[in-house]
Amino acid sequence: MKITTMMKFVGLFTAIFTMAIGQASAQTKVGFVYLGPVGDHGWTYQHHQGVEYVKKQLGKDVKVTYVENVPEGNDSTRVIERLARSGHDIIFTTSFGYMNPTVSVASKYPKVKFEHATGYKRADNVSTYSARFYEGRYVIGQIAGKMTKSNTIGYVASFPIPEVVRGINSAYLGAKSVNPNVKFKVIWVSSWFDPGKETEAAKALITQGADVLMQHTDSPAPMTVAEAEGVFAFGQASDMSKFGPKAHLTSIVNNWGPYYVERIKAAQDGSWKSQDTFDGVPENMVTFAKFGRAVPSDVQKMAKKTIADLRSEKIHPFTGPINKQDGSKWLSKGQKAPIGDLLGMNFYVEGVDATIPQ
Repeated sequence: MKITTMMKFVGLFTAIFTMAIGQASAQTKVGFVYLGPVGDHGWTYQHHQGVEYVKKQLGKDVKVTYVENVPEGNDSTRVIERLARSGHDIIFTTSFGYMNPTVSVASKYPKVKFEHATGYKRADNVSTYSARFYEGRYVIGQIAGKMTKSNTIGYVASFPIPEVVRGINSAYLGAKSVNPNVKFKVIWVSSWFDPGKETEAAKALITQGADVLMQHTDSPAPMTVAEAEGVFAFGQASDMSKFGPKAHLTSIVNNWGPYYVERIKAAQDGSWKSQDTFDGVPENMVTFAKFGRAVPSDVQKMAKKTIADLRSEKIHPFTGPINKQDGSKWLSKGQKAPIGDLLGMNFYVEGVDATIPQ
């Protein structure tokens, strides 16, 4: 009797132990590689908000690891490979400059799934994802066109890649659609996150007459400069209103969380496939912070209508007639920009008063 009882106990213990091991092995290991610090209050911060959303939605089904402040280049290759080698099932690399390192590491670890943000190179185990940020920039361009008194908009830009050039063009077209006298001034800082350079650029743009600032960089430095100098500004990637309560008009907010959950679930249930995702306002990947108190009700109404028209795909920011900066024809009347032109954009549209660094 005692032996039988002991055998039952051993059997029960074995079953519980086996179940625990199975639950542990079922936990999906997810890795994230960040360009900046999670406290940049911009690009990286918003990706990290997506990670927090993942934890909330998937709970104990996932184990999340993230590495911040990873420079683009060889350093990122080492970090990505370390995550792959340590048993991560799916790895998200969240900056354009991680593209080649991601593809290179992925070729060595075919069983690991990789997701690269804003790139264009894919493989059987590499997907790409980005957002149609230019839709959001068209909206803030319209707001800027209405809010400026000097008719000069300042733009703090990072690197002359198609995503950034596309955003400048879209913002200009939005501003021009409501203010034919508007001018754009652009300063390139050759960095995604450098508060010092961003501060200098913002101040220089104000000196050049800009009374509204935009940015495609990651720190809230331009917003804090705008607040101190008494001009207006828009936040980038996340809600930056707390850095300029008077200056803040709105912010483009990147909503990554639902995408991350969807792709992790696909990795878990075996439905994950390599794909390219390019979502925007209609899919709620591009959203907006609340309007600042300086934005008049009629301007808010205009912006809300434009957002609604983008959501219903009634309008497209790049609809002709549009010429290139040199005056050559690009889009005829009513023609929408081909996706290839958007993804590879390396020119300004007519009217932008700036040059693209070579």
